[in-house]
Amino acid sequence: MRRLLGGMDVFTRACAGWMSLMVLLAVVGPFLPLPDPREADFEASAVGLFSPGHVLGTDSNGYDLLSNVVNGARTSLMIAFVSVVVGGALGAAIGIVSAYRRGRIDRVVNLLFNIVLSIPNLVLGLALVAILATSSDPSVVISPSRRVVVIMIALTCVVLPVLGRIARGATLTWINREFVVAARSMGMRDRHIILRHIVPNVLPAIYSVGFLAVGVVIVAEGALSLLGVGVVDGVSWGAMISRVAGEFTFVPHSMYVPVTVLALTVIASNQLGDYLRSRLDLREGRL
Repeated sequence: MRRLLGGMDVFTRACAGWMSLMVLLAVVGPFLPLPDPREADFEASAVGLFSPGHVLGTDSNGYDLLSNVVNGARTSLMIAFVSVVVGGALGAAIGIVSAYRRGRIDRVVNLLFNIVLSIPNLVLGLALVAILATSSDPSVVISPSRRVVVIMIALTCVVLPVLGRIARGATLTWINREFVVAARSMGMRDRHIILRHIVPNVLPAIYSVGFLAVGVVIVAEGALSLLGVGVVDGVSWGAMISRVAGEFTFVPHSMYVPVTVLALTVIASNQLGDYLRSRLDLREGRL
């Protein structure tokens, strides 16, 4: 992994620095001397950028935008990373085993992957959230923590077949290599072959696509929030955008701030994914 990250250009380094900053803010955000993101300052509502006590200004309700961006980073990045890590782990395990075993197992897994991938990501997420995080009784309030868990499950289901297909395709390119054939001829067990020879060579492909998937998940979470079925109370970047959607005409910066942070994070994750992919192509070309 260290060799894959070597030789970055300036833009890629800037993207890596931005992602590191967002992760750092998500971790240390509660300890920073910032206003409470849920406490409205009615005397300074709708103030602009670089106002006293509010570096990024406030929205029409008086909520500090910087505090909400930092607080939203924790929720948005947690949803993205958990969804990608869990979806990647499950998808990689299924894809590697099915490609290695081939036969009926591989045909069934490939069919299931194709069926899920044929459903648009947003439609699949909406359907799962509607089933698991809504109630037919309007008086029943779904807890925010349950909604976050359901969103992570829904987005994991979106990511799983994508990374599973990547793992399956990468495994098919490695199972006929000389060192795998030699390991089989020496009587090494399939489990040991997969763990020692297949997984280490498939993981770089999962890493590169995983960074791209982080950006996809962040955008999907924001879209779900805009549609009213995502995270509530402005505790994510998507929820911030949803909360200030009607303020754009008279408090435009309250929309620009979360949109800019979300867009830069997606651009950074996509660039890091593209960079890892290019390094992976060079690595495979030397093997």
